[in-house]
Amino acid sequence: MTHALKILLSLLSLLTVATAAQSATPAQNPSRPPIEAIASLDVPAYMGTWYQVAWFPNRFQKQCVSDTSATYRQLPGGNVEVLNRCKTADGKFDDVLGLARPAGSRLDGQTLKPAKLEVSFLPAALRWLPIWGNYWVLSLADDGRYAVVGESTRQYLWVLSRTPSLSTADETAIRSLLTPLGYELSRWQAHTHSTPAR
Repeated sequence: MTHALKILLSLLSLLTVATAAQSATPAQNPSRPPIEAIASLDVPAYMGTWYQVAWFPNRFQKQCVSDTSATYRQLPGGNVEVLNRCKTADGKFDDVLGLARPAGSRLDGQTLKPAKLEVSFLPAALRWLPIWGNYWVLSLADDGRYAVVGESTRQYLWVLSRTPSLSTADETAIRSLLTPLGYELSRWQAHTHSTPAR
């Protein structure tokens, strides 16, 4: 199987998952609050490389065994270039380039209010298709050292860090945030890094 075909299959898998996530209606449970993004996000400060240090495993990243990172670059008009990279079981790296854009939010200068975006990894010529995955920043450390990313259905979760590991104190704080929101933390899986992201 060629590298291009692998990427195409991964994209098709992402389309299926993203469509399901967007069409799913969160379960109505009065004992847990709705999922909300943080009220505002300083976009330039959020740019650069983030390491995925924990996640809820999903189908469209199933080839990623370690060293997953995301590098963001601000584009004109409020969009963000997304470069996702991970190491596969054969020791090689998979890269995929995508685009994030505000969704259910507005850009006020360099601040996104609230911190809601949607992401597509389709080729640029196909991004007119209404198949995008939600990307909500649910929590951001005061100094920007970690971010928690999810969406309204609680199916997907990523914990990102500016360093390749998360401190015990930060993991405890994040878990304490997610528990009352109704996240099934039995799905939490740490993600390792053997080499710096590039």
